[in-house]
Amino acid sequence: MEVTRTMKVKTLLIVVPLACAVLLAVVWAGTVAAQEFSGLTDNEQLGKSIFFDKNLSINQNQSCATCHDPAWGWTGPDSAINGAGSVYEGSIAGKFGDRKPPSAAYATQSPIFQVDKKGLFVGGNFWDGRATGEALGNPAADQALGPFLNPVEQALATPSDVVTRVCAAAYGGLFTEVWGPEVCDPGNVEDAYGKIGLSIAAYEASSEVNAFGSKYDYTFSGQAKLSKEEQRGFALFRGKGMCHRCHIGNSQGALFTDYTFDNLGVPKNPENPVYEMLPDFIDFGLGGFLETEGYPEDVYMAERGKHKVPTLRNVDLRPDGSSVKAYGHNGYFKTLEGIVHFYNTRDVKPVCPGPYTEAEALAADCWPAPEVAETVNMDELGDLGLTPQEEAAIVAFLKTLSDGHVPE
Repeated sequence: MEVTRTMKVKTLLIVVPLACAVLLAVVWAGTVAAQEFSGLTDNEQLGKSIFFDKNLSINQNQSCATCHDPAWGWTGPDSAINGAGSVYEGSIAGKFGDRKPPSAAYATQSPIFQVDKKGLFVGGNFWDGRATGEALGNPAADQALGPFLNPVEQALATPSDVVTRVCAAAYGGLFTEVWGPEVCDPGNVEDAYGKIGLSIAAYEASSEVNAFGSKYDYTFSGQAKLSKEEQRGFALFRGKGMCHRCHIGNSQGALFTDYTFDNLGVPKNPENPVYEMLPDFIDFGLGGFLETEGYPEDVYMAERGKHKVPTLRNVDLRPDGSSVKAYGHNGYFKTLEGIVHFYNTRDVKPVCPGPYTEAEALAADCWPAPEVAETVNMDELGDLGLTPQEEAAIVAFLKTLSDGHVPE
């Protein structure tokens, strides 16, 4: 399930003459946390208010943040779910999507969906790129609007339902302040709905979401230094491990993604709830999206099974070491150690005789067959020849990419 999304108080400082000047803070109704204190612009604060508003779902129980929690690297915050099917339940009980939530952080830099000079599809948002950015000129804004009306996510019926709730919210005054009083006119729903997406994208592009505050980042200012193992892992990341070919990162502000799509040979996640309704479900990713868009068969068939290359920033960010995160478009992997080992040994180990979970596969020393075999990347992973110590060093480096590091 791909859901992405407290309030602003605009503080007026009034000097009131008494025996001496007394400074009073007067709260402006209709807003909640001041730009002066948060560092956010009005539009970013508006987007934040919308992002955290559970009222923007059919049962007032789900916001964007429900599946994109800051403490978890802006992705799913439930260890039990992450440790199993990795797909989050929507506002309506029993309704599920078929993918794990991608991170909402560092997603706004993705370009509009296109074919690059190498002939590769690049950009867009969602795991399959279907939030192309063509509608609003911004893939993150296009993506932000999707979950509101998705029946297995926030499940509101129409754009008008979303706009009406935003206009009636405590931050409704800020909505009209940012976009003009006409934004809440009943005849202006389509434009207002787009403005909601743009405001969410503005927040997702803010320094609060894209903090660039990891240990890796602080090495450039001399406020942090990678350990010997982390340095070794970084060298392997750029060299023998070949991670950098898709997760580009060797400079300040690197995003550790190239915005392309790839089929890594990830197995089906046997605990994905989609199989209870659709036992034969296959996630064709980018290829599935291109097929629905009417691309020629030879084009979409070549892209089946490919999913967006995610940023590795915050890949290990979680409340504590016991918290379980999931990796891969379907959350098959539950540990960084497991997914790095898969990259290293996918083509070395025998094929498991059944739909094993990651833990079962590691115990049996095998890997299940890929979900989509025809387009698997055979050139950049699968038999890397990394030693256990080298795998551990890469994992150590990946852990330096989490925001919230306290500099020296």
